[in-house]
Amino acid sequence: MRMRTGWIAMGLLAVSCALVPGAVAGSEDKAAKGEAKININEASKAQLMKLAGVGASTAERILAFRQAHGLFRRVQDLEKVEGVGKGVLEKNQGRLTVK
Repeated sequence: MRMRTGWIAMGLLAVSCALVPGAVAGSEDKAAKGEAKININEASKAQLMKLAGVGASTAERILAFRQAHGLFRRVQDLEKVEGVGKGVLEKNQGRLTVK
C-alpha cells in the first residue's frame, strides 16, 4: 500500500508542477516577477551579469563593445558582441531594453 501511495503522491506533484506557473524553481518569467528591465546602454557589469547566459567575461565584452562602437540601437545588436547569440537574447526576452 505504501508503494502505491508514494506513486500517487509523485503523480500529483508532477501534475501540480505542470499546472501551476512558477511551481518549479526558475520556471517563472523574470520580467513578469516585476524585475526592472535592463537598459543595455547604461547597464553596469554587475547588472549585465544578472542576465541569463551572461557571465563576467561576456559582460566585459558587452561593455567594451559599447565603449568602442557607441550605444546599441536595438536589443538585437547585442548579437554583434562575441559570445552573445540568439540564445542569450531568447533567454532574456522581455528583460532587455535600449534607451
